[in-house]
Amino acid sequence: MKVTDIKAFVVDCFRTNWVFVKVYTDEGIDGVGEATLEYKEKALLGALEHIKEYLVGKDPRDIEKHWHTVYRDAYWRGGAVLMSALSAVEMAMWDILGKSLNVPVYTLLGGKYHDKVRIYVNGWFAGAKTPSEFAEKAKIAAARGVTAMKWDPFGKNYLQISHKELSSAIDCVGAVREAVGNDIDLLIEGHGRFDIPTAVNIARELEQFKPMFFEEPVPPDNLDALAEVKCRSNIPISAGERLYTRWDYKMLFDKKAADYIQPDISHAGGIMELKKIAAEAECRYIPFAPHNPSGPVANAATLQLAACCPNFCILEIMYSDVIWRKDITNEKLTYSDGYMKIPDKPGLGIEINESECGKHPYTPHTLRHYTGALTDIRPAETEFYF
Repeated sequence: MKVTDIKAFVVDCFRTNWVFVKVYTDEGIDGVGEATLEYKEKALLGALEHIKEYLVGKDPRDIEKHWHTVYRDAYWRGGAVLMSALSAVEMAMWDILGKSLNVPVYTLLGGKYHDKVRIYVNGWFAGAKTPSEFAEKAKIAAARGVTAMKWDPFGKNYLQISHKELSSAIDCVGAVREAVGNDIDLLIEGHGRFDIPTAVNIARELEQFKPMFFEEPVPPDNLDALAEVKCRSNIPISAGERLYTRWDYKMLFDKKAADYIQPDISHAGGIMELKKIAAEAECRYIPFAPHNPSGPVANAATLQLAACCPNFCILEIMYSDVIWRKDITNEKLTYSDGYMKIPDKPGLGIEINESECGKHPYTPHTLRHYTGALTDIRPAETEFYF
């Protein structure tokens, strides 16, 4: 079996663009992956072209060999662009291998440890601005069976936050806690916003609401800062969506910088790289909670991975999405009582519809985290997809 082509499909999804990658072979078995890299899609496409130059003509089933060669020969190693491109191609190669053997990818990774995985929802707050609006949307999500929900209540703040704005953020968390009661897990997103004293102060303010974790309280560039916040916080700290490969994670582990780790399958190197990171975390009794706010292919790949990691804890998933999500893939999700069933189809268990992808071409989008428009992540028409 030889690779004959690699194509990327950039699909507008309102808040960003999904980037799907398809690897074609001379035996008619194709594989799909996802490299969605918010707001840097053009650079990503260039990186995929470089990988294509290497991979065409080679056997896609030699996954470890190709991963290491691409990573080694990049010379300027790591980073979001290269690793996202490599992650997607790696996913697609696993998809090809699974299809060629007619087994799910999790079977190739040691078989299922979990038949289903617990999820928490992101995006449930779309359009909310005030504490009462967040509370109402939280009630709706809880009524649909959601048992854990995450959001960023900190507006457009960066590094510091005023007393007034912090009070507003804490009021928002309090309103959601009151709305859903104590049986729902709340996860508070920081988006790498704050300096050390501000993050520590926020963590202390959040204690009263017993959150499951406070995510990425400081920017990702300095793991010593993250470790300092973790050391001084009485609530669990999570991080890792902007770390790439096991080598970045080694530093996080050595510094004991997080209580939960959140590598992203589309950015940190793909399926096997996340399994290696999860295994290192397992040795240290650190829960594995993958970052997963992207599209349907990344979700399918992450579910395969979560199935075979004993220390898997909880998986992020988007609560709703653009109405054309159902058209661009054959995604079928089974959700009940806060858990998602692991699919059993060969490979990743998902296919993209190339013609439907073409109906929603690339559209420029910009980062909303520091503009005050963070909750504007959905168009007027949306659809629940689980």
